Amino acid sequence: MTDASGPLEPLGPEGGPILDRRAFERLTMAHRRELKLHCYRMMGSLHEADDLVQETFLKAWRGRSRFDGRGSPRGWLYAIATNSCLNAIKARSSAHRILREPARPPSEGRAAAGAAAELAWLEPYPDAELPDLADGQPGPDARYETREAVRLAFVAAIQLLPPRQRATLLLCDVLGWSAAEAAQLLGGSIASINSALQRARATLGARYPQGRPLRRSEPSQRESLLLERYVSAWQATDLDGFVELLRKDATYHMPPWHDWYQGRQAIHGFFRTVWGNFASYRAVPTRANGQPAVAIYARRHQDAEWRAQSLHVIEPAGGAIATLTVYVGRLGPDLFAAFGLPPVWSESKASPSQPVS
Repeated sequence: MTDASGPLEPLGPEGGPILDRRAFERLTMAHRRELKLHCYRMMGSLHEADDLVQETFLKAWRGRSRFDGRGSPRGWLYAIATNSCLNAIKARSSAHRILREPARPPSEGRAAAGAAAELAWLEPYPDAELPDLADGQPGPDARYETREAVRLAFVAAIQLLPPRQRATLLLCDVLGWSAAEAAQLLGGSIASINSALQRARATLGARYPQGRPLRRSEPSQRESLLLERYVSAWQATDLDGFVELLRKDATYHMPPWHDWYQGRQAIHGFFRTVWGNFASYRAVPTRANGQPAVAIYARRHQDAEWRAQSLHVIEPAGGAIATLTVYVGRLGPDLFAAFGLPPVWSESKASPSQPVS
């Protein structure tokens, strides 16, 4: 396990002084973002990740005298965080979160299935909360690049793994830990870790070419232009212009609704039924899961202000939109605060992020 913070002096009463609060705060701040991202990958929930990071630090503080200084403080914190996640998954009703129901066929026309409040939906992750990806290189045994492993589709795929397999794959294939290090953290033998890892890779192999997510690169000029055109189409209420940005085989999901759509024609048919529900829109570019995203504010005909309406996460491919995931209803506006966005947009008020006109 590589650890930029270096070794920690022994904390136990027999091995040396107990870490004081100031030193402990420096330690936790150095690893907060990467631990939060790890908890998010395990849980599929931004809000649960926040809670579990706080729980991790509380447990670490209370148990700091038991850390003997022989391992890295980073590994110690990851052990606490991973086991906290596994315990949290055991305690909740669903072991994983989804982007869409696997057995439900795509819909046509108006959404009829309604919102699925009983399902646990995968949440997006603000890029502003990501650790510094340039400096956060995984270990030598990692199979996934850091930028690949934050994508919404990748997190959705690993949610299908049983919790222990999920943890094993994240530790070994994303963080680059060895099987021996993972076995020490999770318990069990090296052979059991390798077996869990083999099963996890096989499951991913059914969803990604050769078990790997599609490779992502730095945002390109083509991607920036796509985002600009997307924002412009929404602000001009240009339905045809919006649909032109989709690939012919694009998919559209809208948690927490059961319905999902496949193909440009089907997506156009759905949006035609809802596009005129609001008088106008304001679109604020942002980023989620290493992907372009847009926060949409909508103004009703009788209102003067635009209110938080939905959060759009875009998967671009070849200059067009391959997958569009739009968080609506109770999920969409609830996410705005996590992205540093206000609940209401007013042209007369300053905003942390100006929309593209």
